[in-house]
Amino acid sequence: MSGMERAEIVICGAGIAGICTAYHLTVKHGLRDVLIVDPEPPLSVTSDKSYEGYRNWWPGPDEAMVSLTNRSIDLLEALHREQPERLPMNRHGYAFVSADPARQVEMLAGAQESCELGAGELRIHESGSGTSRYTPHTAHGVFDAPTGADVLLGREQIQQHFPHLTDSAIVLLHPRRCGWFSARQFGMFLLEEARERGARLLCGKVVGAATSGGDVSGVQVETESGELRVDAATVINCAGPGQKEIARHLGCDLPVHHDLHMKVAFDDPQGVVPRNMPLSVWLDPVSFEWSAEERQLLAEDENLRWLLGDFPGDVICRPEGGGASSSIIGQWNYQTQPPEPVFPIPDDPTFPEYVLRGLARMIPGMEAYLERIPKGFVDGGYYIKTPENRPLAGPMPGVAGAYILGGLGGSGMQISPAAGELLADQIVGAPLPSYASAFRVGRFDDPDYQTLMEQWGASGQVG
Repeated sequence: MSGMERAEIVICGAGIAGICTAYHLTVKHGLRDVLIVDPEPPLSVTSDKSYEGYRNWWPGPDEAMVSLTNRSIDLLEALHREQPERLPMNRHGYAFVSADPARQVEMLAGAQESCELGAGELRIHESGSGTSRYTPHTAHGVFDAPTGADVLLGREQIQQHFPHLTDSAIVLLHPRRCGWFSARQFGMFLLEEARERGARLLCGKVVGAATSGGDVSGVQVETESGELRVDAATVINCAGPGQKEIARHLGCDLPVHHDLHMKVAFDDPQGVVPRNMPLSVWLDPVSFEWSAEERQLLAEDENLRWLLGDFPGDVICRPEGGGASSSIIGQWNYQTQPPEPVFPIPDDPTFPEYVLRGLARMIPGMEAYLERIPKGFVDGGYYIKTPENRPLAGPMPGVAGAYILGGLGGSGMQISPAAGELLADQIVGAPLPSYASAFRVGRFDDPDYQTLMEQWGASGQVG
């Protein structure tokens, strides 16, 4: 072992979860001896692969997720209000779109549930119903936007406000306390604030942990200069895709699994996607449009025959930039991915084309790019998810002084501001919000909770 170091608190991971936790420990609670350990630069493994959406739109069975994300949005908006140019965000909302009459009842029920859990008022607008109270997303900013959600029923209503969408769409759900933000800029700002108050970064990989009498006593870190022992009475697992490995070092197993989600960004010189379009999700299954000749060739190739089938919905799109730099970001998890993280992430050269084809079902103007597929920038990361897609925020079982902020699914950038605050409050013994118990690690050992999960509905996953 090449050296020794001490810290009051060690945070394993410099992604958004670790940075938000460090921010609240230092800025809110005044702790100064906080060490963040990661072998990679901050926000570089998964956190910078986000599509940067935020929303307070979640299903039940209780209000915990809506309450957590409402608190996160409160924190983001407060920062944005202080520095709007440096920390930009918008409130265009999300748009969930379907052409399936059978889905309308399901969407209305889900909308009613989320609103009753704390998302705000539900407003329903039907074609031919007279005066509509619908406020277009182009008519407000971040701080004067409606809350709750609007449901547009019928082609006429949808085409009036969203003419770029397919005219087959018959129901559109528009949650309003949603949009996207410059997640990396927010993350780097929080890191700067934490470092100004004493937080430190150490480039290295946590390769072991030490305990004494059932209490955590430190970690072993592999650095370029050799192995380093860091003594600490508190160790926080914020390791993103590496959180199961850190847990094993601490003698714990976590109920999480990995999903690989990719996204592609490509230029939009024809202005197919309006620059103020909400983040839009096509909910219905998708089948690709092929010519008769293409269908025959695909049917004859056993490796490509799968392209003739139906694919799951949840094709996601949002605009990025404006003017000459206008682009489109698309995301679609249309294939089964490796169950464990693989780095570097496997390359799929066909991904941009298939995402474009999927998006063309929702936005017909995308077909203009299918004859000559534009060069796209592809990246992605692993969503680390619990069985019911709710985060883990609290003490790790079996080892006093060990904590976790993990299992953030595809929502780490938007959840972490409030989840990091929640974890920091637990560590220092501050009063906790009512939703704290919903995210404890030990919930999966509760037979009643196991029964509840068997009856669980939608996971709230978007993308």
